Amino acid sequence: MSQYQTAGVNARLRLFALLEAQGVPASEADDLVAALEAGAVAGAQSEVVELDGMAPASRGEAFADGWDDGVTAVSEALVGITDRDWSRRGGRSAGAAELAVHLADVRQRERTDLVRLERFVREGVLSRTYPHTTARRRALEALGEAGGLCTARTRNSDGDVIVCTLDAGHYDPDDKPPFKDGKPGGWHKADGSIWNDLGAACIPHAAL
Repeated sequence: MSQYQTAGVNARLRLFALLEAQGVPASEADDLVAALEAGAVAGAQSEVVELDGMAPASRGEAFADGWDDGVTAVSEALVGITDRDWSRRGGRSAGAAELAVHLADVRQRERTDLVRLERFVREGVLSRTYPHTTARRRALEALGEAGGLCTARTRNSDGDVIVCTLDAGHYDPDDKPPFKDGKPGGWHKADGSIWNDLGAACIPHAAL
């Protein structure tokens, strides 16, 4: 739900800015935004009410009673939210600056978390992987650094998709692998799997 909350804050700030640019008084802007938000909650409440008496009959009477009680509780909560937000509608545009500061703080914390995550993947995961392995490819993909790898794919006998872990441009259909020692030659390789582009389930190497 956090993505919708962030989108809602962005939309609210944008709407206040547009209304201010059009010369709409702050109090009127407050009422407009409050009406939109209250209407959205009221619409959700209407959908919840329609669920009353809709419990699956196969679950029994006790389940149906609990279902209807839950519908009533959620419906009453939504009505309370609508009434509360409507009564507090004054001063929202004046608080837009505070919302902007809060949003900037959230984004800064998200960037900090991403930096920490990248450091962990680079130092704690990538450093422990072996070259030309699926584990290393996944770590590079998480870091956005897998662009130089082969894009060929195939399916094993279990139906799992396997992606080549060699570098882009390695493929040579005439360079057949000596299977006894496991070297892939020019064919594609992912951990213990070796294949060429001729299989029906194969997607050939596209990154050249």
